[in-house]
Amino acid sequence: MAATLQPVLPCFLLLLLLTAGAAGAGRHAGGRTLVFILAGQSNMSGRGGATSGTWDGVVPPECAPSPRILRLSPALRWEEAREPLHAGIDVGNVLGVGPGMPFAHAVLGKVVPARAAAVGLVPCAQGGTPLANWTRGTELYDRMVTRARAALGGGGELAAVLWYQGETDAMKKEDAELYQGRMEALVRDVRRELGRPDLLVIQVGIATAQYGGKFLDRVREAQKAVTLSLRNVKYVDAMGLPIASDNTHLTTEAQVQLGNMLAKSYLETL
Repeated sequence: MAATLQPVLPCFLLLLLLTAGAAGAGRHAGGRTLVFILAGQSNMSGRGGATSGTWDGVVPPECAPSPRILRLSPALRWEEAREPLHAGIDVGNVLGVGPGMPFAHAVLGKVVPARAAAVGLVPCAQGGTPLANWTRGTELYDRMVTRARAALGGGGELAAVLWYQGETDAMKKEDAELYQGRMEALVRDVRRELGRPDLLVIQVGIATAQYGGKFLDRVREAQKAVTLSLRNVKYVDAMGLPIASDNTHLTTEAQVQLGNMLAKSYLETL
């Protein structure tokens, strides 16, 4: 993260350092890099195999490393992606398998090399965070925008935001009722900040509520409503996917399924 840089650096030099780490991603192997922002809370960052206090270390073939799948590190540098994808990003939590790696493999398996030489993943999710913590001007929002801009510094093509969040908002009636408006504002703000008024956003319909929250259905209704109120916002439903014993997080198997579902949703837009 930029916090590791000396605070006395001139602004122009800081900007150069931020973009230098991402340089070259857009020219990977002579072709383009499709950049995807991964944001939301714990089910996006991944708890597959990690709901018992430690990660079991199981990496399915669909999540294996590949030189064509990159991740933007906490230091804003491209590196070969590997599980857990959100290491150093979703701080303070035990991390496991998420949907990002199977998503990237599925996309690369379908798009021709001329369309994408590589997929660049930009992990931004943070476990246990309500949507209010992602509004414009908050720490998580600013981190996401900063990381997105750094990822695009080398000429990568911003393809979509993958969003999986809402379990925390299902705990309180007020948060559930405000969810639609807050999500619409978030989409508009991110599109404006990144200069992409039609930026594709694929949101995952939540399947569980944190701590048994009573407003799961209300949040799901709000998520679906956003797809009707804003253009180029899609919805992929996690309901019915296998849930771990903590009754909140998707299993490793479910995360692989979700990654493929997200990829299918993205590929349908091409």
